[in-house]
This record gives sequence, structure tokens and C-alpha cells, in this order.
Amino acid sequence: MTQTITAGASDTTARGSDYARLSRLVRERGLLRRRPGYYTMKMIVDAVLFAGGWTAFALVGDSWWQLAVAAYLGLIWTHIAFLGHDIGHHQVFAKRRATTVGGVVCGNLAIGVSRGWWVDKHNRHHSHPNHVGQDPDIGDGVIVWTPEQAARRSGFARAFASLQGWLFFPLLLLEGLNLHVSSVRAMSRRRWPEAVALATHGIVYVGALFWVLPPSKAIAFLFLHKAVWGLYMGATFAPNHKGMPIFGEDDKIDFLRRQVLTSRNVRGGRLIAFLLGGLNYQVEHHLFPSMPRPALRRAQPIVRDYCLEHGIKYTEAGLIESYRIALQHLDEVGAH
Repeated sequence: MTQTITAGASDTTARGSDYARLSRLVRERGLLRRRPGYYTMKMIVDAVLFAGGWTAFALVGDSWWQLAVAAYLGLIWTHIAFLGHDIGHHQVFAKRRATTVGGVVCGNLAIGVSRGWWVDKHNRHHSHPNHVGQDPDIGDGVIVWTPEQAARRSGFARAFASLQGWLFFPLLLLEGLNLHVSSVRAMSRRRWPEAVALATHGIVYVGALFWVLPPSKAIAFLFLHKAVWGLYMGATFAPNHKGMPIFGEDDKIDFLRRQVLTSRNVRGGRLIAFLLGGLNYQVEHHLFPSMPRPALRRAQPIVRDYCLEHGIKYTEAGLIESYRIALQHLDEVGAH
């Protein structure tokens, strides 16, 4: 079931300093300092893997083995997106200009996603996660996230909502294409360098496919590549907030509890951290968005103990269990 948490205004004021004390603990441990060595190596490795995929594409040529290359590039694109995510949160570069340029290179140029559109949308999500009317990630769309959204559906849309738990992962196969469409639609409101980078990406990508491959293989490559990328991207965000409490439009709650109560960490150590781009530490990431990815693991016990001390529910689950919770939530909401 969708949960709504309410805290009165006086409660919010009284607890306002809780986050400041936690922030001081984290800062004293040096966990907010940038990690230039880590990110330099990360950028080099990602660039080599990205270039290696396209080199393999050129060498394999007109062959159905290109589908293996397409799947590989779908995985690599997700890790490029993880790097763009960290850049967008100012984890990588100290200078604003370098952050903007890095975001455009990773987003618009490398994977065809508008840096400006994504940063605006993602910042609104971070400010008010799982908050009706303010978090764009639970806005009224193909999927319904609240009983109120479900109640407004009729006909085919209502029938679709009733099956959305079963359809969620198949729908993620289209998420890559959806990101491209949303990025192009946002270009009318963005500055021209982003538009040029996005157009360059599209021309080079589509041109390379149809230059090297006949139309049938080029189209198969494109759809498999986007499907793997979309599924992987979706599988990284599904465990984080889906099935966690949702705030109503009039609910008031302080920053610390708003971020902790709506987020769920995924257990699994370094392997899961690699596969999910560090987003398995979702609680810590939401509390400290500019904290470099390698520091999240060290911040976790500090945050967990602090929440325990203050009686704040700190949620963790295994990866499969996280998916089960998310899908169960979608089923229950769709049933309304």
C-alpha cells in the first residue's frame, strides 16, 4: 500500500538541527572531500571500454554477432550514465564550468541524454523524493504511483494499471528510447551547445549503424542496444524509492527524515555497488548528494547509527527483495 507520512510544522522546526549534527559528523571524517584520483581513473576506464565497444563494432562489420556488441554497449552506456550522474551532483569537478562541460560530454555527446533536462528533473526529485506534486519521478504517467492516480484511470488505462507490476520490467526495455525523446523535446528550452552535442550524437550514432550494417541488422542493433541500456538503467533506480512511503501534497517533514524515510539501501557490498553505480547507498546519497561515490560506503555506518539513535527508520534490503517490494507496491496501487 502507498503510505503517507505527516509531521506537523512544530515537529519540523524542533528537529531542524538533526541534519546539521549529522552533516558535521560526516564532514569531520573528510567524506565530502572530492576524490580526483578515483574519478580520473574512472573516466579513463569508462572511455577505454566505450571506445573498445565501438572498435569492436567496426571490426565485426556486417554480422549478427553485432547483437553481442549492442548488448555490451548497452551495459557500458549505463556506466557512462553513472559517471554523468556523479558529475551532475558536483562530485567530480570543483569548477562549475568543468561540471557543465563534463555533463554535456557524458550526457548529450556520449549517450544522447540532455544534461540540462536531466539535472533539472533530478534535482527536483532530490529536493522532494516521493512527494506528490513535487517529485517528477512519481508524476502521473504511464505508471501510476498512488491510489489517487489509479482512481483517475479508466478503460484501457485502468486495465493497464492493474497489470503494471507485471509490465514494469518489460516497459523498461523502452526507457532508453524514452530518455532520447525527452531530451530532444527539452532542447527548445536549452542553450545551443547542448543542442549541437545532442544532434552530433544522433547523426554519428545512426550514421555509423547504417554505414556499417544493412538496414535489418542496423535496426536490430539499435533496438537491442536501447533495450539493454533502458533495462539496466531502470533496474538501478527501481530498488531505491519504489515501495517506500509517499508524502501527500500538504505533508510537512524535515530534510533528514524526508530523505531517509523515502529511500532504501541495497545490501551486497562492492559487487552491488559496482553494478548499481553506488546508488545502492541511496540513503547516504540523498542526504549528501555531492559526496563522492567511494565515500558512500564509509558514510553508511555513521548514518545508520545516527538514525538508530534518533529513532528514524533506516531501510535496507537485498537486491531481489528490493525488486519484490517495488513490484508489490505497483500491484497494490494498480489494484485501486
